Amino acid sequence: MKSQQIAVLLTCYNRKAKTLACLASLYEAKLPSNCQLDVFLTDDGSTDGTGDAVKELYPQVTVLKGSGDLFWAGGMRLAWETAMRRRSYDAYLLINDDVWLQHDFMENLMKTEEYSLRKTGKKGIYCGATVDGETGKVTYGGSRIKTNHVVMKSELLAPREIPQKCEITNANILWVSRQVVEKIGILNKRFTHGIADYDYSLQACKKNIPVYLAPNVCGTCSDDHGKNWRKADKPLKDRIAYLKSPGGLAYNEYLYYIRRNFPMFLPYSFVMLWMKTFFPFLWDKFKN
Repeated sequence: MKSQQIAVLLTCYNRKAKTLACLASLYEAKLPSNCQLDVFLTDDGSTDGTGDAVKELYPQVTVLKGSGDLFWAGGMRLAWETAMRRRSYDAYLLINDDVWLQHDFMENLMKTEEYSLRKTGKKGIYCGATVDGETGKVTYGGSRIKTNHVVMKSELLAPREIPQKCEITNANILWVSRQVVEKIGILNKRFTHGIADYDYSLQACKKNIPVYLAPNVCGTCSDDHGKNWRKADKPLKDRIAYLKSPGGLAYNEYLYYIRRNFPMFLPYSFVMLWMKTFFPFLWDKFKN
C-alpha cells in the first residue's frame, strides 16, 4: 500500500489550551498505517505562550511565527506555502485549532476519497462535520446551495453514513488533495480572515472538482461566530469600523466573494451590509 504523505495545517492566536487540546486529539487519533503526517502551525503573534508550549510538548511540529496581523486565512496560507516548499504532499489537511478530532476522523476522510474516486474518477476536497459538545448539533462542515437567484441560501448538512455532495465547506476539518492544489492553488490572497474556505470550495466546484462532506461526525467544535453585527447602542464610528474589519463584516472582501461566486446576489448583499451598519436595531429586535 502506497504511503500517504499529509501536511496538517493550523493557525493559532492566544488560545493555548484549545490549540494543545486540538493537537492532542490529532496525535491520539487512529491513523491508517500508510499515513505519515507533518504538522505546520502558524502562531500569529500569540502573547500567551502558545507557540512555545507547542514546541515543548510537540517538538515534531513546525511552528511558524506570524506577523501578528495574518488572521485566519493569512496564517493558513503561511503554513500551506511552507509545507509546499518542503515537499509535494499527497494531501493537505486544514484544521481549526479549536476542534477536538474524533478518534476515527481520518478513516472517514479516507472513505470519502475512495468514494470520490469510485464515483468521479477524481480526488477532491472533503470536509468533516463537527458538532457542539453539549447539544450534539452540527456546527461546521459542508453546506448545499438551495437557491442562487437574487438571494442565495445554503443548508448546513448533517453527516450520514455515506459522503454527500456539497458546494460550501468550512475548513474546521478539510482535506485537500494534491491534484486540487495543482489545479486551483491555495486560499485566495484577497481574503484576510473568513470566507476564504467558502470561496475555495466554490471555485473547486466551478472546475468540476469533487467536493464532499465526509460520513459520520469527525470532531467537536462550538459555534463561536456569534452575532454578525454591532448592536445599536454602539457608536456609528464603531459600527463602520466593524463593517470594514477583517474580523467583522469584511466589507470589501465579502463583496468581492459575492461578485466572484454569486454575482446576482451582489445588490442584495451591498444593501444588507449597510442596513446592518446604519439600522442594527432591526437585527437586535428580530434576530436571536
